Amino acid sequence: MASGSLNSNLSGNYRRRKTVDKVMTVIAYLCAAIAIVALTLVIIYVVARGINVWRPAFFTENTALFGDGGGIYNAMYGTAMLVLLSMAIGVPVGIMAGIYLAEFGDNRLGDFIRFVADTMAGIPSIVVGLFVYGALVLIMGWNAFAGACALAILMLPVISRTTEGIVRMVPGELREASLALGLPQWKTMLRIVLPTAAAGIITGVFLSVARAAGETAPLIFTILGSNFFNTNPFEGAMAAVSLYVYQASSSPYEAVQEAAWGAALVLMLFVLVLNFIARAIALRQKV
Repeated sequence: MASGSLNSNLSGNYRRRKTVDKVMTVIAYLCAAIAIVALTLVIIYVVARGINVWRPAFFTENTALFGDGGGIYNAMYGTAMLVLLSMAIGVPVGIMAGIYLAEFGDNRLGDFIRFVADTMAGIPSIVVGLFVYGALVLIMGWNAFAGACALAILMLPVISRTTEGIVRMVPGELREASLALGLPQWKTMLRIVLPTAAAGIITGVFLSVARAAGETAPLIFTILGSNFFNTNPFEGAMAAVSLYVYQASSSPYEAVQEAAWGAALVLMLFVLVLNFIARAIALRQKV
């Protein structure tokens, strides 16, 4: 009698767990579908509004916040310069910080650096812009270097934490074999560990660049924006695609607003391409 009651309870618990499992699975699939549909609608809408503006002059003329809106030639140049400068500043620092955390960071200093990196990842980008404004812009004036420094600060947490995780995944046997053969630790890191973890580190770099390229708030306080072509990264205001989208979207001119949609499409495609590249590198590493 007791055995039958026990079997009945076990059977009831099993059915209950199966039911809960199915319900949660359906909810998970539903949430994923909602996210995919929302993203697809955003992409379709931006493409529909922005593709009408694309014409040869749109990519060869400078920006304008009046009249027909001009093009985004100077803005694309400014974004390219900002991305390259921010990579030159943030990538080496982020990778070195990640290597330190993975190899020597199991101490209080490492815990503090991780805490700072995680905190920085959650700081609003406009706060970073205000910080760089007070630290650099008030001294040097509006310039692309200040904007690149702000973007580099935003890139650091992603690169450092990604690098740490990837370097920790490198098998310890590789390090031990290299050290056993007489290779110093720094050569082991450069010739064994880093090449093994290169694909994952590059993935983290692409993801951080994709995030930085779409930022607008820090650029308001650092590069200001300009309708002219500026090749000097250390002097004068400069245009950027993300900043132009923000400024042109609030223009009273309808043609300028349409140009903002065209620039938004360029920026969206740029970010999507970077994310696809990062994903392809990650998949290749798994294979």
